[in-house]
Amino acid sequence: MTTAENWSMVGEYLESCNCDVVCPCIPTHLQAKPTKGSCDVILAFKINEGEHGGVPLNGLSFIMALQTPGPMAEGNAKLALYIDEKANDDQRESLGTILGGQAGGMPAMIPDMIPISEMLGIKYVPINFGIDGISRSVKVPGVMDINVEGIIGADDQVMQMTGAAHPANSTLSLAKGTSSTYTDFGFDWDNTGQNGHYAPFEWSGP
Repeated sequence: MTTAENWSMVGEYLESCNCDVVCPCIPTHLQAKPTKGSCDVILAFKINEGEHGGVPLNGLSFIMALQTPGPMAEGNAKLALYIDEKANDDQRESLGTILGGQAGGMPAMIPDMIPISEMLGIKYVPINFGIDGISRSVKVPGVMDINVEGIIGADDQVMQMTGAAHPANSTLSLAKGTSSTYTDFGFDWDNTGQNGHYAPFEWSGP
């Protein structure tokens, strides 16, 4: 069931996973076996402008840490969620409703794309989402330090993948982890040198 409140958010997206560059999941619609067998992926979002039922969400960030034991479409995923500690009680409730899928839109579709078997928990933490030229980063002290850099192609432009069936954007910049580590909930990931993406995103509902 979805809630009645309209909601929207626009901002920036960053992804870092343990697949070799370029990750095979996107061109195979999540059917391919990840290049390391399992998928260890960080999905980070910074909201530049957003609101839910009159509650402003501007400037807040959230992160999903997700692992699947095989192809993403087969699911059995474990998911941990991090929400910006700057969010007040109303904003936390709004983000929880949106990200839990109860408000409709893309978050409600993600479990159909990647079936989730275990929700590991939600933590409210300081999140620093950075943009510097062709580099993107997201940092949570003591938990994650994710850094990716766009891959340069023709005319000194970052290469892009278009027409992707991806929850953030159908056009993704191709990137590579320059230093990407995550340790929490029993996970200890190092995606340095592995696949990355970044893009603007725009979600809304119901």
